[in-house]
Amino acid sequence: FAELEMSRPAFLLVLAVSAACATKVLECPNTSLDIKNKVKISACEEPPCRLRRKSVPEIRLAFRPDHDIKNLRTTVRAVIAGIPVPFIGVDGTSACGKIFSADGKMKVDCPLKKGQDYLYVNSFKILDQYPKIKVHIHWALTDPNANKVVSCFELPARITS
Repeated sequence: FAELEMSRPAFLLVLAVSAACATKVLECPNTSLDIKNKVKISACEEPPCRLRRKSVPEIRLAFRPDHDIKNLRTTVRAVIAGIPVPFIGVDGTSACGKIFSADGKMKVDCPLKKGQDYLYVNSFKILDQYPKIKVHIHWALTDPNANKVVSCFELPARITS
């Protein structure tokens, strides 16, 4: 039991550090998905995130499907003045090749099992031709077979030079 007692504080410390490093994001409208402390965007803890042109930010999204999934798609939009604009190279792509075990150590791929914890890891290019403006990012993982959102978040950001 002494080993168990020593490992519990260590576990709590790791959990606290993970939560502290998470990026604060917003829930997507019309969803009841718990997204708190589940998203990490490189170099961004507090929105609005500064996305530098010519950079390649990494996103890590922890999620747990509520049903078995054969295929998973990525939907990524920058909402500019109320108009959704797809993120080139990311929007509409398969997310299956970007899925890892919850600890991020083993690539999993699809199909995904109901109730299992997973980690989605992806990066996206902030192209030099993107204008320097404020954007609202909508990022979702969707099951096209069930026409259902599996995980989703939104984030205010600013594209900078």
